[in-house]
Amino acid sequence: MTDTSIPAAPKGATGILVLADGTIIWGRGFGASGSAVGEVCFNTSMTGYQEVMTDPSYAGQIVTFTFPHIGNVGTNDEDVEADVPHALGCIVREDVTEPSSFRNSKPFDQWMTDNGRIGLAGVDTRALTRRIREAGAPNAVIAHDRDGQFDIDDLLAKARDWAGLEGMDLAVEVTGHQTKIWDSGIWRLGHGYAPVEDMETRPHVVAMDFGAKRNIFRNLVKAGAKVTVVPAQTSLDDILALEPAGVFLSNGPGDPAATGDYAVPVIKALLDKDMPIFGICLGHQMLALAAGAKTVKMHQGHRGANHPVQRVGGDWDDSEGLVEITSMNHGFAVDSETLPDTIVETHKSLFDGSNCGISITGKRAFGVQYHPEASPGPQDSFYLFEKFVGGLG
Repeated sequence: MTDTSIPAAPKGATGILVLADGTIIWGRGFGASGSAVGEVCFNTSMTGYQEVMTDPSYAGQIVTFTFPHIGNVGTNDEDVEADVPHALGCIVREDVTEPSSFRNSKPFDQWMTDNGRIGLAGVDTRALTRRIREAGAPNAVIAHDRDGQFDIDDLLAKARDWAGLEGMDLAVEVTGHQTKIWDSGIWRLGHGYAPVEDMETRPHVVAMDFGAKRNIFRNLVKAGAKVTVVPAQTSLDDILALEPAGVFLSNGPGDPAATGDYAVPVIKALLDKDMPIFGICLGHQMLALAAGAKTVKMHQGHRGANHPVQRVGGDWDDSEGLVEITSMNHGFAVDSETLPDTIVETHKSLFDGSNCGISITGKRAFGVQYHPEASPGPQDSFYLFEKFVGGLG
């Protein structure tokens, strides 16, 4: 279906998704009114929709949830990865139902409204997911109007005019803007994220925030680190002035090559100083760029809590070949074909063989493409935090 053959809106349609190729998808809008333009992706997780919507890595994206019942446990103030949502909106199969969790503080549709995010329900999410898998992640506009009034030509023009994520530095838009100590640990029922008391006796990790999930910092603390979070564009001199025992490179949105314009020279200098480094997702990609590899835009990306990753090529001893069940959220990847001799591939996806981990020969530096803090295994990958913090002395 293209813009030359636009059907009338079905009865009761108050929401619409307009793809850049002219495809029109009608539905029932919820959440905030208005429109937003971005890239449409899909996420296969069965739980964690609030974490997904607040993950800064989803900046510039509209998330299609393949699990049909989104919103059924409501929302609360603890299951968030940032102060505000960063995904532009979401697309779901069923209408948002009344919440059924004792932890609920606000229904998901009301949470979406209060946070200015647009939802679209009543969509055949399986068909949309197949379309993304076959044709790639499209640029699109999601819109909601309670009266069902849409200027489709204008929405289509916005979708076509949007430049897309390739070449876009979004980390600078979602990073924190102050240097701060992170002092809270892992969540416990009835206690929340209680502060940790013995910070001054721990090895000091400086975490570069390119759009970090909060749970990454909590896991670094759980593994035994004192964590200082710094903005994405922090200089080498300012990082070294904090006297870190190691540096962490966080996840984040956008094109790693674009963010790398200012981040990669800092990472290169840290490598030259033999600083222990651990990178996750975008941080992993920029570590690879700093060591001489290249990154590529993926056809559809990897997003979900059920991605099998195999240990390969590293110093694994008896665990060589072991498979971890991981959580992923990325639309770019390290190109395995461009890895120089100084980079060892340590993990790869069993879905498509793409790179999921590296270590730098002769350096105390490694990274993974997936999210070990998201606990999909649920503890398959916590060893990475222990490896990093345990090696700091």
